[in-house]
Amino acid sequence: MRKGGIILYPTDTIWGIGCDATNADAVKRVYDLKQRTDSKAMLVLVDNEARLDRYVTDVPEVAYQLVEVADKPLTVIYDGAKNLAPNLVGSDGSIGIRVTREAFSRELCRRFGRPVVSTSANVSGAASARNFDEISDEIKNGVDYIVDFRRNDKTPHKASSIIKLKSDGTVTILRQ
Repeated sequence: MRKGGIILYPTDTIWGIGCDATNADAVKRVYDLKQRTDSKAMLVLVDNEARLDRYVTDVPEVAYQLVEVADKPLTVIYDGAKNLAPNLVGSDGSIGIRVTREAFSRELCRRFGRPVVSTSANVSGAASARNFDEISDEIKNGVDYIVDFRRNDKTPHKASSIIKLKSDGTVTILRQ
C-alpha cells in the first residue's frame, strides 16, 4: 500500500478493497476496479479516535461519544475532510470514517499509520460479498494482494451503520 497498491482484506464488517487513503492514484485504481465514478465517495478506516483530528477539520465532541458507545461498526460522515486524497472526499467536502475495533483491520491501520480505504469488495451495483467465497474473480484478480486471514470464515457479515454528523452536532441516520 505504501507504493500505491490495492488489497482485498477482511474488515470489522464485510470484506473490503483497500489502499492508502492519502494516495490519489491508488484511490483511482479502486474506483476503476469497482467500475464506479469518483462522485460517489468511499469511506476510510482508522485504528483509534485520536486519528479523527488528522482527517476532519472540526470533529464535534459528540462524535467521540458516538464512536465509544456504538455496539456495532459505525461509519460517521463528517464535514471538512482534510489530509486525504482529493478524489476520496465527497463533493460537499465530507468523508466517511469508521474507527475499527476488529483486531486485524485495526492492526493494519495502526501499522500502516494512515487511514485505509474500505469499500465493499464488489463491482459497483452488484451485491456486497458477505464472506470471501462470494467475492467475484474480477475483484480478486484486480487487486495487488489478498490477505489470507479469515478466508475460510463462512459467517455472513453485514455492512456498518452509517450516520452523517454535522459540525453543529446534528445527527442524521443514513443506514442502521
